[in-house]
Amino acid sequence: MIVGMICGYLLKEKKKILQISEKMTTAIIFILLFMLGIGVGLNKKVISSIDTIGWQATAITLGSILGSVIFAFITFKLFFTSKNEK
Repeated sequence: MIVGMICGYLLKEKKKILQISEKMTTAIIFILLFMLGIGVGLNKKVISSIDTIGWQATAITLGSILGSVIFAFITFKLFFTSKNEK
């Protein structure tokens, strides 16, 4: 990861490399999610208890989203607003 960060810093002026990198990152994430879906679909234990897992996953997802929004708002207020706006 550190090597990637250094490369990114050194190549930040190369617009074409950034465009290619963004597209590759998106494509790889989609492929990984697809493969994860295949792995879950092949697991009989997961499929047989999908109703319980589904509700738990929904609760965790909603909690994560709510927490992220709250902390993003707090961070914005603390670090990105001027003294006059508070």
